[in-house]
Amino acid sequence: MRHRLDIDTFREIGDSLFRNKRRTFLTGFGIFWGLFMLLFLVGGGQGLKQMLSMNFEGFATNTMVMISSNTSKPYKGMKEGRYWSMNARDVQRLKALVPELDVVAPIVSMWNQTAYYQGNTAAPNVKGVAGDYHKIETPILKYGRTISDADVEQVRKVCVLGKRIYNDLFPQGGNPCGEFIQVGSIFLQVIGVDVSSGNMSINGQSSDAVLVPYSLAAQLYHRGQNVDLICMSGKPGVKMSSLEDRVRSIMAREHQFDPTDNLAMPLINTEQIFGIIDRLFRGVNFLIWLVGIGTLLAGAVGVSNIMMVTVRERTVEIGIRRAIGAVPRDILSQIIWESVALTLAAGSAGIVFSVLILNVVEALTKHQAVFQISFWTAIVSALLLSVLGVLAGLAPALRAMRIKPVDAMRDE
Repeated sequence: MRHRLDIDTFREIGDSLFRNKRRTFLTGFGIFWGLFMLLFLVGGGQGLKQMLSMNFEGFATNTMVMISSNTSKPYKGMKEGRYWSMNARDVQRLKALVPELDVVAPIVSMWNQTAYYQGNTAAPNVKGVAGDYHKIETPILKYGRTISDADVEQVRKVCVLGKRIYNDLFPQGGNPCGEFIQVGSIFLQVIGVDVSSGNMSINGQSSDAVLVPYSLAAQLYHRGQNVDLICMSGKPGVKMSSLEDRVRSIMAREHQFDPTDNLAMPLINTEQIFGIIDRLFRGVNFLIWLVGIGTLLAGAVGVSNIMMVTVRERTVEIGIRRAIGAVPRDILSQIIWESVALTLAAGSAGIVFSVLILNVVEALTKHQAVFQISFWTAIVSALLLSVLGVLAGLAPALRAMRIKPVDAMRDE
């Protein structure tokens, strides 16, 4: 009489597992909770990373922003505390002396302005930008286009509205391109609407800005050749951190300050910011998997223990099977299948429950990000559970194989 993997076998497996319901439940709950926590943390971590990434939506990851400030060191007879200003000539100088740079875009800003359109008002930050600024902060255009090089060269009175400014001035919606708004004492023609909502921006959020050609902003606000900021991005494969010393040296030589005076010219390197975020989430993911797998291993040890107890309680039954012709392989497969059945049943419940909870979390965040696990993550988890089930049942199965019919009858 051979032991086969048929419907009777599965019935026997069920009877064995439910013989001690409390012990089986506690062990299965350990597997269930461990897998649920693992998948919930994985899905939650992906969602949080996506929500955080939305704050940097459209922003180039290899950007460096240069700011002029007061010197903190004396230099060539000049005292510390001297303020210096960047100018449009610095833009051309950097383009010529640092060929690794792809974009060098100046910015001229004026805060707390007032904009009007047909009785509606808004309080934008007017930001004068170059034609290639869209490569630094990529817009999401709902209507129209961005500021172009021709707009800058011809000092055109045109503008691109941020999302909030558009909603304030045009509450009825529709395409505003071609319409004229008043900003201060000047009328500007709307050529585009940027609806990007990233929280990371230069000199204010893009949703609160009105973009104009920087040559126009320089005239309106009497800046002459001076600019407030210079934004730079490197060509593909170029790390901006490798260019910091060269850029600082060029600017220090031109504007007469100590090249080692970091406070005289602060540099904001977004490459470093994004690198910190990536390393943070890699560490979080490693911790999630470490805790989750540790919990699953603890559950597998529990499964192994319960199977050991089961084998001890079924000594007589196993001996009778051996006496009537069951070979060791039949006993081995019976115990291992019981272990796999327990881990898979508890693990499948953990997978389903984690998906349901992640759906609830996603709904609570109004679907701003996808809080879910991938299909292959679930498949790998199921395979991992199967392997753990086999390993957990191996020691009890080997113990069962060593039971001799005569010893089993003596125990009876």
